[in-house]
Parts: sequence; C-alpha cells; structure tokens
Amino acid sequence: MSTGFKGKFHRQNILSRFAKDLVRRSRSHCELCDTSGVKLEVYELPPVEEEPYPDGCIFICGECLKQIDNPKKMEPSTWRCLNNALWSEVPAVQVMSVRMLRRLAAKDEHWASELLEHAYLDPELEAWAGAAE
Repeated sequence: MSTGFKGKFHRQNILSRFAKDLVRRSRSHCELCDTSGVKLEVYELPPVEEEPYPDGCIFICGECLKQIDNPKKMEPSTWRCLNNALWSEVPAVQVMSVRMLRRLAAKDEHWASELLEHAYLDPELEAWAGAAE
C-alpha cells in the first residue's frame, strides 16, 4: 500500500467509487443504526486490505462513525440498534455489529452480552470480527 498523502488520496478515491454501490445496498440508510436523511460515509473495516474492496466496507452515519472511532465516548443506548444490524445479510455489517457488541459487553452492558450469546457468525466472519481486536 502506498504511504503518505498521495497513497491516502488514492485510497480515498477508490473508496469514494464504492459509494454508489453502498448507497444502493444500504438504501441510503446507515447500515448500523438504520438512520436515513443524514450524510453517510464509507467506513472500511480494519484490518484493511492492500486494495480496498466494497465488501470490506459499510455505509454509516457520522454518529456511528464518531463512536466507533472514540470508544471512550460510546453511548450504549445508541447501540440498541445492533439487535437488527446483527442479522444483516451483509457480512461486514454483521462483523462490525459483533465488534461493537463486544465493546459494549466489556463495559458491562448485559443486553449486549445476551445478544452475543444468540449471535452466530460463520467461522470465516468470526475470524474477521476478532482480527481487529
């Protein structure tokens, strides 16, 4: 992967090309909290591959992005929506849902622990969910 400004610009340019497909896939709703009518951004799930690909990204709102990037400022009640996102047909949404539920369970949010007990991911997705931890 390229480094520096030029590499970052190139990666962002590739990610912006995915936006049209992600809008269609998400129906212009945040893929985590289902909010519509707000600006949505492409979020690439870590660990990132050398070349970005649409199935490694989700389309999320600014509020979800802010809380993903700043776990200390996470508001647990905001994430009750993961009850629905966990059962998404999109593997990246399932993986991000499990990651967020694990963060919440670590903060003694019992509802998150209960959801995790009922969650099932294919072994490949389970490995992906644990890869960034």
